[in-house]
Amino acid sequence: MGQKAQSYTAEFRAEAVKLVLAQGFSLREASRRISVPKSTLAGWVENARGGKPVGAPGSRTVAELEGENKQLRKELAQMRLVLAKCQK
Repeated sequence: MGQKAQSYTAEFRAEAVKLVLAQGFSLREASRRISVPKSTLAGWVENARGGKPVGAPGSRTVAELEGENKQLRKELAQMRLVLAKCQK
């Protein structure tokens, strides 16, 4: 019987690539630390170096999502103030 392929989130793949490209870990060391086959990590790194997105299409980083969340909270607070003024 065949093994089921392991799937990884876009965020996990992006962080794994950062270990190699930004933090200077070798493919061997990074793959060992995160328990991912070296060949799998190598493919992610190769795609990232080629300018291909590491994550799923449309995926965003945590920082981008946090920034959007902050902006939306600010807009919501402003709208609540406007609504409160209109109800008086």
